[in-house]
Amino acid sequence: MSDVKSRRAKYSEETRAALLEAATRRFAEHGFAGTSLEDVAADIQATRGAVYHHFASKSALFQAVFERLEEISTEGILRAAADAPDAWSAAVVAQNTFLDHCCDPVHGRIIWQEGPLALGWQRWRECEEKYGYGLVERLVESLQEAGLLPPLPRQPLARVAFHVLGAAGTAIAEAPEQDKQRLRSEYATVLTSLLGGIRTDPPA
Repeated sequence: MSDVKSRRAKYSEETRAALLEAATRRFAEHGFAGTSLEDVAADIQATRGAVYHHFASKSALFQAVFERLEEISTEGILRAAADAPDAWSAAVVAQNTFLDHCCDPVHGRIIWQEGPLALGWQRWRECEEKYGYGLVERLVESLQEAGLLPPLPRQPLARVAFHVLGAAGTAIAEAPEQDKQRLRSEYATVLTSLLGGIRTDPPA
């Protein structure tokens, strides 16, 4: 009996994963409004009922896709920063990895363009706070503890950095494909210069 349950659980997990993959492709290509649950189900040869077994609505499916992409992005940024030799290098690497994710057409459209429309402005902001702000605050804390940033109030400093990064992410995501890499390079230069402008020398 346990083997039957195990197979059912595995099949259920595989179906959910396939639905998320199909929905990610659909939302990235057609947007939230242009995607139906029937389309997503058909892409994996499942029934609409199979979709509802895992997700209560199209909005719930979108949120699952959105949060999965945010988790992948956050994990990638943390891994890249962890390999940096010092706090300053970690902040720059984290910034550049973030900009790289914004250039990705799937991430860019779902997170920055479709997110506010599908989730609503308030819920989208809450998700960005959950995944983005905490990471920025952690990097600011590391820089201050290393003596590389002045002892300004941490929360306002992190908040400003968070919103500046958000503006960069939106601009890159909304840009035509041929302009994304140029904008990514320009924003990287500007953001690094802004951060460098308030850098302090670490204590001896």
